[in-house]
Amino acid sequence: MAIVLEQPDHAAAIETLVDRAFGPDRVKKAVYRLREGVAPVDELCFVSIDHDGRVDGTIRFWPIAIGTDEPALLLGPIAVAPERRSAGLGASLIRHGLAEAAARDHRAVVLVGDEPYYGRFGFSARLTTRLALPGPFEPARFLGLELVPGALAGACGRVGRGWPSRRTADRATPASDSAAGAFDGFGAFGFAVAPEGV
Repeated sequence: MAIVLEQPDHAAAIETLVDRAFGPDRVKKAVYRLREGVAPVDELCFVSIDHDGRVDGTIRFWPIAIGTDEPALLLGPIAVAPERRSAGLGASLIRHGLAEAAARDHRAVVLVGDEPYYGRFGFSARLTTRLALPGPFEPARFLGLELVPGALAGACGRVGRGWPSRRTADRATPASDSAAGAFDGFGAFGFAVAPEGV
């Protein structure tokens, strides 16, 4: 197994993995609003390749902003082929992605998921108690991680989308007029993920 940067020719396999993990209705979740019109961070999108050269896991991070302009990351989706979910592949992808994010001087990451699973990587609901997502969510499952100690200290407010990345025009789905009107580049962060896959 090798973990490598995502490439354009991985797109179909990634979509299949995410569909199998979360189903087509995943796009109705509130956190998907945070990805509209914003591309994931190129250097933090990874796939795992099995010994036959097939994509069997994927993880992505998205740019977000806390408060008025403090940058942070939204983790997800992460998805793993069913036959690989008991092999620790999801954990390997998360550790790899977080290590790369830290090495690139990112300060904080958030997600929505089960703390008993994500707590092993340092995620905690106590870091997001003063933050809110743009829709219904369970506060106990809204988790944060400080890559730099104190990065989320004092963070508060409603979650919003971050600044579009360089490849937004090439890759991201254009936001609707209403979504574009609501996007002011501010807010915090969010993401939906389940154990071994978002």
